[in-house]
Amino acid sequence: MFPDTAGPIGLFDSGYGGLTILEKIRALLPQYDYIYLGDNARTPYGTRSFDVVYEFTKQSTEKLFSLGCPLVILACNTASAKALKSIQQKDLPNWNPNRRVLGVIRPTTEKVGEITKTRHVGVLGTVGTIQSESYPIEIQKLFPDIIVTGQACPLWVPLVENEEFASDGADYFVKKYIDQLLNNDPLIDTIILGCTHYPLLLQKIQKYLPPHIQVIAQGNIVADSLKEYLQRHSFLENLLTKGGSCRFYTTESVEKFKHSASIFLHQEVDVTHTQLHL
Repeated sequence: MFPDTAGPIGLFDSGYGGLTILEKIRALLPQYDYIYLGDNARTPYGTRSFDVVYEFTKQSTEKLFSLGCPLVILACNTASAKALKSIQQKDLPNWNPNRRVLGVIRPTTEKVGEITKTRHVGVLGTVGTIQSESYPIEIQKLFPDIIVTGQACPLWVPLVENEEFASDGADYFVKKYIDQLLNNDPLIDTIILGCTHYPLLLQKIQKYLPPHIQVIAQGNIVADSLKEYLQRHSFLENLLTKGGSCRFYTTESVEKFKHSASIFLHQEVDVTHTQLHL
């Protein structure tokens, strides 16, 4: 369905959080071309069913493939949790088995075993990511001795998307979910931010955590993992164009995307409106 053609690396998120992943990847691998697609018209994905998240993620992946991307990264924990495996197993063989779709959960879980000393790990994520139990499943495949406790934070993405992440009002909800997590397991010494929006709340999150607890944000981890992946897969790496460019697409308002993206990326961007199969 999609022939082998050289093109950019595609990144997809339901909102703006994936920009925190894009920023770190471009800092480490600036030579490649990139396309970022935000399905902002249908965000958030965190409370949607598995079937709906799969369908939406499939549409966005097809869009990025149609734009010439040989590699697509689901820079969204909910999409990685609810759709990645189905797309890899059901859809890729029909689209083109030489193309690749990667997520953000596996690279994150691979680092956990090196960090935790108590072997008790917490995950802060959307309702969808926590309900999927993707983090406990992946962590226990690699580190069966680690106990994983998840905490859904349903109001954190709206705080970020509505630019309230630095407000005094955000403190109540940040503290509320952290307290719930640590009450459920006081032995936690490592916390994964299991949503790409959450780095914008990092300052407040650390404010309400004991100093001995380490917080893992995903951007640098995913970037390092991608670099290693491309070193191991030379055929795919050779299909990636290297012009240092980055294009942005949104399914919602171009002006709103420009404004929000400037908060995440600390720079102005040009963006194109696109439609998916609604």
